[in-house]
Amino acid sequence: MAIFISLSAHPTPPPNPTQTSIPKPNSPSPSRPKATLIHTHTSKRDFLFRAVSSLFVSSLAHSCPSVQCLAETLPPPKSSLSGIANTKSWFQYYGDGFSIRVPPQFEDVTEPEDFNAGSSLYGDKAKPKTFAARFASSDGSEVLSVVIRSTNQLKITFLEAQDITDLGSLKEAAKIFVPGGSTLYSARTIKIKEDEGFRTYYFYEFGRDEQHVALVAAVNSGKAIIAGATAPQSKWHDDGVKLRSAAISLTVL
Repeated sequence: MAIFISLSAHPTPPPNPTQTSIPKPNSPSPSRPKATLIHTHTSKRDFLFRAVSSLFVSSLAHSCPSVQCLAETLPPPKSSLSGIANTKSWFQYYGDGFSIRVPPQFEDVTEPEDFNAGSSLYGDKAKPKTFAARFASSDGSEVLSVVIRSTNQLKITFLEAQDITDLGSLKEAAKIFVPGGSTLYSARTIKIKEDEGFRTYYFYEFGRDEQHVALVAAVNSGKAIIAGATAPQSKWHDDGVKLRSAAISLTVL
């Protein structure tokens, strides 16, 4: 599976699987929830889970050799998300089945369509795009991306997933969206009123390899739509609200 971002040339080695202590973020903030370390077991299914989440944090070539799973506990939920900006004045990008607000001064760095793919005499297949949308700050250190994946790639089911709850609870789905070895800062469920009821979104915020990630995921018609905003931990204190708000602005159409 393709790579989402790789901002760290030398990722931090994976934690010792036997470690039981709770790590602390490098730059603690009074509003940051208590961190939880993620642990797991290796399996073929776990590899698929990690491949999806690694789209947002590192190259598979640089990923740690052992796959790890989510611990049984998540940080206690809060009544509302803290540190969210009003994004109504931001540019709204419309993609294939979704829309998302783009922070000011971010540039569109989505890979162009290859219109020649699949047109050769040998029947070459068109190369699927890695990102449904991708935007970056002027220096490229902060990135907002959206990827779309079939839910059958994430969890084998007989029925087509229509809502992210079909992939499991917030805690169970974290095994899909949060990479092993990450420090989980926040995890919560967001429900949005639509014409035919409510749509559920899962929100996760975590740190890994000196990167801070805010991720929002939803499901529609058998497809998982995943938005991730990433930046170095050193920049999250100043730009975290902006990036978190961009990820949460994801809307399934």
